[in-house]
Amino acid sequence: MRRQAASGAAGDAGRAAARVADSADCTRGRSPCPCRLIDFCAVWDAGVFLASAARQGAPSGVTGRRLNEAETLNSVREDQFQRLEAARPRGLGHGARGPVLRMAGPPPPWACTAILLCALSLSGAIEIPMDLSQPPTITKQSVKDHIVDPRDNILIECEAKGNPAPSFHWTRNSKFFNIAKDPRVSMRRRSGTLVIDFRSGGRPEEYEGEYQCFARNKFGTALSNRIRLQVSKSPLWPKENLDPVVVQEGAPLTLQCNPPPGLPSPVIFWMSSSMEPITQDKRVSQGHNGDLYFSNVMLQDMQTDYSCNARFHFTHTIQQKNPFNLKVLTNHPYNDSSLRNHPDMYSARGVAERTPSFMYPQGTASSQMVLRGMDLLLECIASGVPTPDIAWYKKGGDLPSDKAKFENFNKALRITNVSEEDSGEYFCLASNKMGSIRHTISVRVKAAPYWLDEPKNLILAPGEDGRLVCRANGNPKPTVQWMVNGEPLQSAPPNPNREVAGDTIIFRDTQISSRAVYQCNTSNEHGYLLANAFVSVLDVPPRMLSPRNQLIRVILYNRTRLDCPFFGSPIPTLRWFKNGQGSNLDGGNYHVYENGSLEIKMIRKEDQGIYTCVATNILGKAENQVRLEVKDPTRIYRMPEDQVAKRGTTVQLECRVKHDPSLKLSVSWLKDDEPLYISNRMKKEEDSLTIFGVAERDQGSYTCVASTELDQDLAKAHLTVLGRPDRPRDLELTDLAERSVRLTWIPGDDNNSPITDYVVQFEEDQFQPGVWHDHSKFPGSVNSAVLRLSPYVNYQFRVIAINEVGSSHPSLPSERYRTSGAPPESNPSDVKGEGSRKNNMEITWTPMNATSAFGPNLRYIVKWRRRETREAWNNVTVWGSRYVVGQTPVYVPYEIRVQAENDFGKGPEPDTVIGYSGEDYPRAAPTDVKIRVLNSTAISLQWNRVYSDTVQGQLREYRAYYWRESSLLKNLWVSQKRQQAGFPGDRLRGVVSRLFPYSNYKLEMVVVNGRGDGPRSETKEFTTPEGVPSAPRRFRVRQPNLETINLEWDHPEHPNGILIGYTLKYVAFNGTKVGKQIVENFSPNQTKFTVQRADPVSRYRFSLSARTQVGSGEAVTEESPAPPNEAYTNNQADIATQGWFIGLMCAVALLVLILLIVCFIKRSRGGKYPVREKKDVPLGPEDPKEEDGSFDYSDEDNKPLQGSQTSLDGTIKQQESDDSLVDYGEGGEGQFNEDGSFIGQYTVKKDKEETEGNESSEATSPVNAIYSLA
Repeated sequence: MRRQAASGAAGDAGRAAARVADSADCTRGRSPCPCRLIDFCAVWDAGVFLASAARQGAPSGVTGRRLNEAETLNSVREDQFQRLEAARPRGLGHGARGPVLRMAGPPPPWACTAILLCALSLSGAIEIPMDLSQPPTITKQSVKDHIVDPRDNILIECEAKGNPAPSFHWTRNSKFFNIAKDPRVSMRRRSGTLVIDFRSGGRPEEYEGEYQCFARNKFGTALSNRIRLQVSKSPLWPKENLDPVVVQEGAPLTLQCNPPPGLPSPVIFWMSSSMEPITQDKRVSQGHNGDLYFSNVMLQDMQTDYSCNARFHFTHTIQQKNPFNLKVLTNHPYNDSSLRNHPDMYSARGVAERTPSFMYPQGTASSQMVLRGMDLLLECIASGVPTPDIAWYKKGGDLPSDKAKFENFNKALRITNVSEEDSGEYFCLASNKMGSIRHTISVRVKAAPYWLDEPKNLILAPGEDGRLVCRANGNPKPTVQWMVNGEPLQSAPPNPNREVAGDTIIFRDTQISSRAVYQCNTSNEHGYLLANAFVSVLDVPPRMLSPRNQLIRVILYNRTRLDCPFFGSPIPTLRWFKNGQGSNLDGGNYHVYENGSLEIKMIRKEDQGIYTCVATNILGKAENQVRLEVKDPTRIYRMPEDQVAKRGTTVQLECRVKHDPSLKLSVSWLKDDEPLYISNRMKKEEDSLTIFGVAERDQGSYTCVASTELDQDLAKAHLTVLGRPDRPRDLELTDLAERSVRLTWIPGDDNNSPITDYVVQFEEDQFQPGVWHDHSKFPGSVNSAVLRLSPYVNYQFRVIAINEVGSSHPSLPSERYRTSGAPPESNPSDVKGEGSRKNNMEITWTPMNATSAFGPNLRYIVKWRRRETREAWNNVTVWGSRYVVGQTPVYVPYEIRVQAENDFGKGPEPDTVIGYSGEDYPRAAPTDVKIRVLNSTAISLQWNRVYSDTVQGQLREYRAYYWRESSLLKNLWVSQKRQQAGFPGDRLRGVVSRLFPYSNYKLEMVVVNGRGDGPRSETKEFTTPEGVPSAPRRFRVRQPNLETINLEWDHPEHPNGILIGYTLKYVAFNGTKVGKQIVENFSPNQTKFTVQRADPVSRYRFSLSARTQVGSGEAVTEESPAPPNEAYTNNQADIATQGWFIGLMCAVALLVLILLIVCFIKRSRGGKYPVREKKDVPLGPEDPKEEDGSFDYSDEDNKPLQGSQTSLDGTIKQQESDDSLVDYGEGGEGQFNEDGSFIGQYTVKKDKEETEGNESSEATSPVNAIYSLA
């Protein structure tokens, strides 16, 4: 078989020269083995994955926490380790590529899978290079049972290769299929694939049958399998009207589906007519045949209907059967939720208990046949009350644990990939507390033919011997039939060089005429196998099949194989040499396989070099070279460590790597063996991974993958996140009593932090539906508790788990439970009596909640009477939480009682509470009010108290109202808004503060009770003395240049007296250096000041305050702007001293000097330039410069024109005009003389435009060039 050169993952060469050769075909040496994977099991034992590097003196790396579980490699996904997959043939198998994974113990599952894949690939036919003559080989064909979608065109695949290219024809039902006669049928170009087109009509069913493809060239004929073509069918469900199904509660029931037959069979599932899935459990479940089985029917099964649905694969349609409606006959017609959780639910509902019996299969024994390699499905569904449990056993042995799986709530046993040893007797045991029953199933394993030795292509040289072997097994034993070029061997022309011996054809002294394609067909009643194998007789000198001068890079201390793909007939011999000298390489660290592959058992640095392979037969020789480079392995020397973190904290996982510097390193991360998505909460650096704000979803294993083009290393750490616990589940109420119930729950996951407490909450649906209240708290070690309940409450409970991190989400609510009623055991709390008006008293209280009501129609008996009068009690029944007593005297004490009552009786005798009727406004004002000024912002007050009978309520406070009448400063507006100061209680003095200085104030006092203010006292006047002013407003610091700083400010908003001046303090500073403070005093009218800077670098800090006779007020502080950037100045100085800059400036100066000299020469000669061509303005006949149509430039021409002005940069600017020539497009700086003729110069812009627009001599004029520069 021809071997394709492996394309490497490395960019520079990366092509593998190593291949696996552990196969009979490969060892023949006809062609190197086509398998691209190494024999990993052999390599494992040889120590490639062990810490061999350490044993050989190489750096061992860190092995303490290295990934050493085989299952880890099995879990690594393809998208992350595609380089590993691409590299295995080169790195692990042959040393060119592959991860350096140091493992101990048996090989992982993927390694043995690689062996199997390699073996399968090695067993394929030998390939001849396509440029050589060869018989046909089938390369692609449709499956044997080919089911097609009737809505699409039919495609039957058949492709083959050969030299010359083969031609194709087909048979249908064993007869020649003439494609040319059917316009719908065509064959793809250079292929035998049939296309049947129905776009123009036709029925796909007409083309059903058995098809076989024949590929033929002059060397033989190859055959495809017999392809059975079938059209997918999805028939409609027959219409039927289903009567309600009447069943006694507790009885078994089977609802039959009977779906219409489809091709392939539809998928069955049960739903309600409203498309809600039917909940299944061990009592109610669907059988493998699609029927729905009830082990026993309960009353709640009537709450929905039952409809069987069939989903067809090809049409993607779902068909729904008319629904079944159940009518359950019961002795307990009410579906009481309390009975649903009763420990003996069935007896509580009056359902008789029964021993189990089988609903499917019937009887006590049955048999089942299964084909080898298929899945065996055994099913037992039983009825009974209570619902039976199902257990499975095998007679005389154990169930195969690696292949057995329980399904459908243990009602089904599935054994995958059945083999002959799985035959025998199995039995299922159905049991409940009433008894048990068992059913025995006898299992027979048959087998369709399977290969023991599939015939392979045979390539011989003239005169060589060979054989084709076709061995297969099955149950029953299959028969073998040989064919040649599609015809039975018996009817083929006799060949003296060929001998048939049962399942073997022997060829002796083969000649060119022996070339043909042989077919082996082995079959029994369960199926068939068809294999093609050609015999090719060739005389071919050796040839190399891989690219020349490959570069192979390998990792130090790996086992490596170098392949040299070749072909030749007769079989060439292959020898290896290193660096073009020495003897043939074999023995010691080298081993040459029969197929010519060179294995280097352990790569060392000295193994680096050029290897030459030479293939020789009697017809010649060929050679190829491979250059081998040895690289250091990639090692993680500081691995991530296991960590435990609280939710919300930051975690850092280290991963420091050492690798060969000539290889490009890539570090990536996996989480739970899947590629890690780096979110905005994560930061991936070269040697670490940081996770900010750790959450529960971040918990798991993190694998650092350090990889190069050739190898990789892995290190894993586990992150444990302490999170809030999961919610408790499956709440259940048991031990139901009048005043208690037992609540049981299943704890949720504690998320790595032990649960410390459980909080049980309840909700009732009468007083506060939807509002949850705490009921009780229990330790985290319990999951069941007895709850004390109040009478006449319809309870619903939920549980919250608590750990150190926080609280879980509440559990789902339990079922409701209502307790019986009783008289109230308490009375409402917080009873008060207060007046809302002067002639009433409002009695209020906090209403009782649902757990205190104890019964329906909760109400309150309200009683009241005047205190100390011993009059009879007044009473009234109230349903709310408030009652108003009218026509009461002003502020009189009352005795109040509020008692709870429901339909079951009254509560206990209530306590007596003292309340008061409403208040009226006070009748008197404070007298003898005295004022003493304390300072410029505060005064003290003193007054005489009023008589208690004039208060007419509860004395709250004495209150002072004051306002600022005016300022002692002229023309200063003041706000006369009233302000107040309160003095709670029965006080006789107080202090009023936060007054404005230098102002006239007025003040009044009142008495305040719960109703409001009493009458005002006599108005008092007082004056506050002068104070310090507020800070000056809008203090501005400006720096117009580097020599001065200008200061400006406004007068204070509150002078608080007569201003006598301003004080300015300022100090220079430069970084940490501070100069001497300077103080300046200004008159009250001065609001500007200029500071002369001592140097241009220092900054200044200014502090400004205003003054009165009392002193200086609050200061305002500002700083001068920062000086120009010193770094920028330094950079400018640095550039100016650079040699390249000086040279550039000199060159520019020289160029300008040359231009000036040219200009001077031109002007001294008096250059003349045509004007008429440029302008349409005519010159007058008296103009002396009209004679030759030119204009002389002279010194006078450079004088400014009349009416123009010279700008700061020396250019001439036109004065503004409402109507200038520029506005009319004539542009330029010119004027008209008295007779209207144009005089003056053209502007630079105009000269430029005219020069560009007219290719004249002026375009190269040095004068114009100077103008352009100007």
